[in-house]
Amino acid sequence: MTTLTKIGNSQGIRIPKPLIQQAHLENVNLELEVLENGLLIKPVNNISRDTWKENIEQVMLKHKGSDDEAFLEEFLNDSDLEDFQW
Repeated sequence: MTTLTKIGNSQGIRIPKPLIQQAHLENVNLELEVLENGLLIKPVNNISRDTWKENIEQVMLKHKGSDDEAFLEEFLNDSDLEDFQW
């Protein structure tokens, strides 16, 4: 159990570390959603450039030893953007 604490003009809560770890909220951006009976705190899926390097490395490991031409074709294929509205 915790209580609201005054922080400047706002209020905040202290969340016990075991709960933070269990909910995977450590070192991530958080999204807050107001519900009928309270507040939902959840991690934001990071789709920014911060994770590009790791994502590319995972794709490259998956295709290690495969034909480079086929790998590049799949990697550079943007057909999934055809339905995207700019």
